[in-house]
Amino acid sequence: MAKVIGSVVSTQKDPSLIGRKLMIVQPIDSDGKPVRSEEVAADTVGAGIGEFVLLVRGAGARKATSKYDVKNDVNDCSIVGIIDSFDK
Repeated sequence: MAKVIGSVVSTQKDPSLIGRKLMIVQPIDSDGKPVRSEEVAADTVGAGIGEFVLLVRGAGARKATSKYDVKNDVNDCSIVGIIDSFDK
């Protein structure tokens, strides 16, 4: 899980990232407290700043954002869901 805390604009990037919305996310624990440093994630669901989201990494992240060529996709972190609520 993570909280979206910002966005990234990049005019020069790998071709596999063209057309993707890139968001800055802060990974959190179940209490909503930060657990690691911020990172950038490709957004597949239209998340906004301040929302809590579900992240996938590695091959799952590439499959979530790559419609055609997973092998040449450089993405390693994707937002795949917006969390409405979470209970411990």
